[in-house]
Amino acid sequence: MAMFRSLVASAQQRQPPGGPAGGDSGLEAQYSCPICLEVYHRPVAIGSCGHTFCGECLQPCLQVPSPLCPLCRLPFDPKKVDKAAHVEKQLSSYKAPCRGCSKKVTLAKMRVHVASCMKVQEQMASCPKFVPVVPTSQPIPSAVPNRSTFACPYCGARNLDQQELVKHCVDSHRSDPSRVVCPICSAMPWGDPSYKSANFLQHLLHRHKFSYDTFVDYSIDEEAAFQAALALSLSEN
Repeated sequence: MAMFRSLVASAQQRQPPGGPAGGDSGLEAQYSCPICLEVYHRPVAIGSCGHTFCGECLQPCLQVPSPLCPLCRLPFDPKKVDKAAHVEKQLSSYKAPCRGCSKKVTLAKMRVHVASCMKVQEQMASCPKFVPVVPTSQPIPSAVPNRSTFACPYCGARNLDQQELVKHCVDSHRSDPSRVVCPICSAMPWGDPSYKSANFLQHLLHRHKFSYDTFVDYSIDEEAAFQAALALSLSEN
């Protein structure tokens, strides 16, 4: 695995003297951030795996206690994320055709050019509008509560997804006897924001091994969800 990460990092940094392999073809994609899919802006590289991202795109990952690379999902040390100077140099050296007007522009200026290119704007305007594959009668909620990230009820660490919250509490608060409110349960439509769990860690490990998003229809209440589950169970038997 260490050898694989080393190969990935070196492959990102090596380019032939005449420019990247393939010439102009796919050059913009080759120097695009895997998160925003745009040409790198102030690129930074993760030291352990060598993957490169826009500095702003990687910021949310740096706010959690145990960050994972968005591309390969390997853990990394946020203190070992450095400015990708070699990528910035290549962005200023290489040119690629604009996907709208075909004018050749240095990659460092591609974002600004695309934002003002009339051909690109026309292409975007002609894109088909999104239409659901299957019509739905469910109303679109006007204010959707955040049920994807949570704050640690012990120390207040924020922006933890469910898996990160479980890991954080097990690693950092295993011996804390405090009775706390489960942030995951309290975010659910049936949750009680005043109920404090007597053994929060056991609650996390037993109740939150999966994401509610996979199995729960938030638009119905607990009784309706129970009746639906019961009917499905009877139909399968």
